[in-house]
Amino acid sequence: MADQDDLHHSTGSGEPGDDNSASDRESSKGFSRRQFIKGTGLAVSASVFVPDGLLKAAMPEETPGVSGPGEVPVRLRINGREHQLRLEPRVTLLDALRNRLDMTGAKKVCDRATCGACTVIMDGHPVYSCTVLAIDAQGKSIETIEGLAPEGKLHPVSQAFVDNDAQQCGFCTPGFVMAVKAFLDKHPHPTYDEVRASLGGNLCRCGTYMGIRKAALEAAAKMAGKGGRL
Repeated sequence: MADQDDLHHSTGSGEPGDDNSASDRESSKGFSRRQFIKGTGLAVSASVFVPDGLLKAAMPEETPGVSGPGEVPVRLRINGREHQLRLEPRVTLLDALRNRLDMTGAKKVCDRATCGACTVIMDGHPVYSCTVLAIDAQGKSIETIEGLAPEGKLHPVSQAFVDNDAQQCGFCTPGFVMAVKAFLDKHPHPTYDEVRASLGGNLCRCGTYMGIRKAALEAAAKMAGKGGRL
C-alpha cells in the first residue's frame, strides 16, 4: 500500500481536470509547458522559418529608381496657340490635352482607336488622339473641338448637330463634329452615301446616326454658301 500511496502522491490526485495538480507538476520541474511553447515558437520563427541570411538575400539592398525616360520638353500647336509642356515620351496626345491643358472635349472612351470619341484634326486629317504620342505631334497643326467656337459662336457643323438633334448623351459628339469638319474641309459637296462612309470610324452607342448624317449635309450646305472651309 505504501508503494501505491507514493505513486499516487507523485502523479497527483489522478482526478480529471485537476489544473492545480498540473500546475504543481510544471512548477516542480521549474519550467512550465506554456513557457516551453512560447520559447519554442519564438525560436522557430527567428531561426527556422526566416533565417537571417535568407532574409537579407530576399531584401534588396537599395530601392530601384524610376525605370524608363523621364519628362522631356514637348511643344504643341493647338488651335493656333503654342503650348510648351514637359511630358514623358509615352504620354498620348489625348492625355496631354485632357490632363495637362484642360481641354476635355476629346473623350477617353475605348483608348484603343476604335470608337472615335477622341478624334481631333492634325494637319487637316482626323486622327484618334488616344493613339498619337504627344511627342510625335510636335510641329503639326492640331485642332480640337474647343477651337471651333473661339468667340462663343458655334461652328456651322456644331450648330447643325444642334438643329438636327444629332446627339443624345453627347459623349461621342465632339469626335463626330471633328470628323465631319475634317471631311467637309476636303469634300464640300458630299452625297449622303459619302457622308455615311466617311464617318465609319466613329461610333454612337445611342444610335443617332441619321441625325448626324443630316447634320453633316446641312453643315456642308451652309459652309458652301459661305465659301466652303471654315
